[in-house]
Amino acid sequence: MSIQLHNELKKEFQIERLILFSDAVFAIAITLLVIEIKVPEVEKELISDAAIGKGMAHLIPRFVGFLISFLIIGLYWTVHHKVFVFVDNYTNKLLWLNLFFLFSIALMPFSSGLYGEYANHLELLFPYGFYVFNICLTGFFNFLLWRYISSPKSGISNQLISNARRGYGNFRTLVVPFAFLLSFLLCFWNPIVARYAPMLIPVMMRLAARHYKKKDPNLKY
Repeated sequence: MSIQLHNELKKEFQIERLILFSDAVFAIAITLLVIEIKVPEVEKELISDAAIGKGMAHLIPRFVGFLISFLIIGLYWTVHHKVFVFVDNYTNKLLWLNLFFLFSIALMPFSSGLYGEYANHLELLFPYGFYVFNICLTGFFNFLLWRYISSPKSGISNQLISNARRGYGNFRTLVVPFAFLLSFLLCFWNPIVARYAPMLIPVMMRLAARHYKKKDPNLKY
């Protein structure tokens, strides 16, 4: 086996390790989301379908928080998967950027649990603010990761990445934190309306995809 071939195989192995480790963090984070939801406890002498149903009703905010966080982590996992399709080389900077990104993903079960615990108290800003901070942190590190991978100067990708693909990638990394930051700011005006702001994310992504698709017909999203 030539030295060049050995180095190529070693490089592929290291990149595969990075991706597998990232997938494991995503899987654990999603699993921990549901672990944060505890089965309602009912005193033995009061056990009945009505009592259990009442206990489950109190968990609705937690389930809503779980669903939102599950979709967000799932979204970032798909984005991470698509981004690393372009990775042909690796550097220490790539490893650290990816690690910081995974740090924000691993933090999400806690921030989601904090938000879910006090979701009924719309007057409280800290629980939702911390949750939004976590999402913005994830978006920021995701943005840095994509910028580094897609930059021709980094040498990470040997593939040709069009300006449209690069621009669409930048938009995708920023739209989620932007929507949640907007949601948090709206809390000072109307906390109920504010919670619906993230519903704009799919609409904004669809509009952006159509915009960049016109610039690059081969763009996949």
